[in-house]
Order: sequence, then C-alpha cells, then structure tokens
Amino acid sequence: MVAVSTVIGYGILLTVHTAIAAIATRFFRIRLTTRWGAALYAALLIPLLLVVSTMLLSGPFGIGTAAGDRTTALVVVIGIPLTLGIAIDLLWMPHPDEVELPDTTG
Repeated sequence: MVAVSTVIGYGILLTVHTAIAAIATRFFRIRLTTRWGAALYAALLIPLLLVVSTMLLSGPFGIGTAAGDRTTALVVVIGIPLTLGIAIDLLWMPHPDEVELPDTTG
C-alpha cells in the first residue's frame, strides 16, 4: 500500500515539473527561430532538467522514497509532466508571434 506522504510528494513533483516543462517549452519557442530547434531542445533538455530537479527535490525532502517501482516513478515524475507541459504550451498558450507587447519606448 502506498503511503499518503508518497502520493502528496508525487503530486508536488508532478505540479512543479509540469510548470517547469511548460515554461521551458515556451522559452525555447520564443528564443529559437526554427521549429525543429525548439522541438529538439524540448525533447533533450527538458527531461534532463526534470531529472536534475527530481534529484534535488527528492533527496533533501524525501519525496517518493517509498515507491517500489522505478519505472512507474520515472513515468510519473518525468514522462507525464513533460507531456503535460509541452501540451499546455502548444495547445493552450497563444503562439509567441500572436502576443502583442506594449511599446516600451517613451
């Protein structure tokens, strides 16, 4: 049986990692001029960023230490947030070219 603290820990990691993936995807879409460049960076660097974040958050706070299966933990902590973050940025947020910025020259 899974402890309540493990479920809460995975929920926190899922939420934080989804936000990180969405923000990083948006950053790559804004900064890179090609579609393939943004997709390549999102596919390679965001999982690396999520692995580092998992190690930093799960070590000191003990999040997810009671998980029995490593594959399930990786899917929940990296796979699902990566998919959700990219989907949020691509499907819900407007394209970076469609956003009107205010004129800052005064």
